[in-house]
Amino acid sequence: MGRANCARHWRPPVIVSDRRRALGVLLVLAVVAVAGSLTIGSVPLHPGDVVSVLFGGGDELQRTLILDLRLPRTLSAFATGGLLAVAGALMQVLLRNPLADPYVLGLSGGAAVGALMAMLGGVAGWLVSGSAFAGAMLSTLLVFGLAHGSGSWTPARLLLTGVVVAAGWGALMTLLLAMAPTSRLPGMLYWLMGDLSHAGSPWPALAVLVVVCVLLFPLGRTLNVLARGHVQAAVLGVSVRPLEWLVYLLASLLTSVAVTTAGTVGFVGLVVPHMLRLLIGNDQRLILPACALAGGTLVLVADTVARVVIAPEQLPVGVITALMGVPTFLYLLYRSR
Repeated sequence: MGRANCARHWRPPVIVSDRRRALGVLLVLAVVAVAGSLTIGSVPLHPGDVVSVLFGGGDELQRTLILDLRLPRTLSAFATGGLLAVAGALMQVLLRNPLADPYVLGLSGGAAVGALMAMLGGVAGWLVSGSAFAGAMLSTLLVFGLAHGSGSWTPARLLLTGVVVAAGWGALMTLLLAMAPTSRLPGMLYWLMGDLSHAGSPWPALAVLVVVCVLLFPLGRTLNVLARGHVQAAVLGVSVRPLEWLVYLLASLLTSVAVTTAGTVGFVGLVVPHMLRLLIGNDQRLILPACALAGGTLVLVADTVARVVIAPEQLPVGVITALMGVPTFLYLLYRSR
């Protein structure tokens, strides 16, 4: 009888350790990607030289190359990937749809239009980020409002609405580019394709990523319940509508910060959460921090490839992520027929 009671009340003790092991592996991969980004380039560097510079040593040329050029770009790439992956995971929880993604649903397009309008208006700094946030939030409300209509949304209706809204934002981007001064046009075009070569300070984007992940961690269980459906969540005592608005706001904030940092980098929020669910399950307490690490690593690797594949010329990182994301999107669309 005692053995039966022990068997009935036993719980697998490896869940926490597996969670820590998964995050540990992703953290190691992120560190390796950061090291590769700092050492690989048109001017290769020895890892020892990089470590020396980071601790205050090295010659002037190495310090300029690492501290002024490569390190800000590396951190910006990591922050951009983490922001987009976490935003994609939130949208997929909210919509219970693995095809939901800030790029596919038009959030990135709305943020890009808002940022472009602010740039053409001559403003800078936090006003550009604020305009991008307003554009992303407007796009969110348009897509979800039009897709919902008088009934509930379906994956097909949501995707169709997102594609149409994204096409509308694309037309507005073309109009804004046609009105832009010729001297600023090449930089804007590269920025829209996802360019990190002119990324500014990475610290605001990293701070937003860390703060949002810390804010979401206590909500992991509630998001797990929401992922089962609105009705089930309401029955279990979850305040569904405030939680939905919180997810809307956070996804728009993450997307707008990513867009102002690196332009429109597509499909990261689609590929990363889907691959992680296949590998480590669908517990949001694990998925969200894992998305921050894996998304940052993915964009960082893509940016490193973009810098060296046709060196000394550089490709926009959005080209590399699109080459990975489009086949994944088509595969998921085929599976969800």
